[in-house]
Amino acid sequence: MNANESSSPASLGKSSIGRLLVQYSVPAIIAAVATSLYNIIDSIFIGRGVGPMAISGLAITFPLMNLVIGFCTLIAAGGATISSIFLGQKNLARATDVVNNVMTLCVIHSVVFGGLTFIFLDDILYFFGATEQTIPYAREFMQVILIGTPVSYIFIGLNNIMRATGYPRKAMVSALVSVAANLVLAPIFIFVLRWGIKGAALATICGQGVAFVWVLWHFCSKSSYVHFVRGGSWLNTAIVRRVYAIGLSPFLMNATACFVVVFLNKSILEVAGQAGDIAVGAYGIINRTTMFFVMIVFGVTQGMQPILGYNYGACDWPRVKATLHKGIWIGVTITTIGWVCTELFPDSISSMFTTDAQMISIARDGFRIFFLCYPVIGCQIVIQNYFQSIGHPTLSIFLSLTRQLIFLVPLLAILPGHMGIDGVWASTAVSDLLAFLLAVATMIIMNRRFARHFASISCHEAHPATKAHS
Repeated sequence: MNANESSSPASLGKSSIGRLLVQYSVPAIIAAVATSLYNIIDSIFIGRGVGPMAISGLAITFPLMNLVIGFCTLIAAGGATISSIFLGQKNLARATDVVNNVMTLCVIHSVVFGGLTFIFLDDILYFFGATEQTIPYAREFMQVILIGTPVSYIFIGLNNIMRATGYPRKAMVSALVSVAANLVLAPIFIFVLRWGIKGAALATICGQGVAFVWVLWHFCSKSSYVHFVRGGSWLNTAIVRRVYAIGLSPFLMNATACFVVVFLNKSILEVAGQAGDIAVGAYGIINRTTMFFVMIVFGVTQGMQPILGYNYGACDWPRVKATLHKGIWIGVTITTIGWVCTELFPDSISSMFTTDAQMISIARDGFRIFFLCYPVIGCQIVIQNYFQSIGHPTLSIFLSLTRQLIFLVPLLAILPGHMGIDGVWASTAVSDLLAFLLAVATMIIMNRRFARHFASISCHEAHPATKAHS
């Protein structure tokens, strides 16, 4: 698409599913790959330019970063989903109000959450597993990230809306611009200016700042299909409630991921003994790697989201089902590739981040156990996001909690005591398998209900909420 990329959102209900997935998912995947590569390369810069303890300090920040992202996706994912549904219902005015409300909520969340976290930062990091050796690095990194949360939140929130309202290529470009600026600045700040891990965080915020300007320009332009309207609603109770209801699923996914990583870090520190900090760094390498492939799958689900939301809003069940099935096969293919890479080349992956032989050795065993059931995770992620995309957040929340909290946490309380650090890695593999089985069973049961539901009643009756909000 060109500058008039969104001139016909109705194509979401007419074009072939395969073509739409390419059109919407490929830009999202490219952006996700670029972002993931940035995270990996940034970690490499930190590991090579600052040292192995900096990698461990960065690993300690993962739980807090998940919370930072969680409070942002609470708004971004919810806003993107309901804007797509409103467009499917041909309600442009309501979709415009969603953009205004997302902007307002991003500012509020960033100031409140970022400010409170900054005040209590050291206490939070110690709770998350920081030690006297790792907290200086974790503190320096997070201080800069938290100061920049208003820029990050507005960029991420509006970029999701941009993609959902028919501009997948523009959303991709904004992500690529952010990553490109980041990759240019990070080595300068770390190696040339010697700003250490703080320089890496500053490069991240500067990169997002460039994309922030690009996204704001898009929504300020009246040529954009959906854009800011001064006389529109900027904080509407009904819209805010729906944004939170749908966005609660990805928020809880990130929040539970936060606490799971805390359990993982503390389990590792407990069973690894004197090598605890090094083992946490090894987990940091594993986590960066797994997130690379997970982010690609998320790129697929981001591309699926406007297609699913639009067609669900239009009550076209066959197109919803076809989109889901294609997305599952793509997701499984991606995570299977991840499993093959980590099983065959664990040392090569670890060596990119560090030259520390002990960290590489611990990561080697971790990769091979941690990723054992990884191929099926692509299916679980797609199904979980499918329910979110069609406006059924409760099911999405349920699947998110089972994988990361209900299954994994009890396993972490049992297996490490019998298997040592291998039990930490095995806990994730077993929970992945159980979550996959539950997700598939839930999908089969609910899709049968959806099919009967759409076959028996009209679209207007299928969406009683539409009547209240239209």
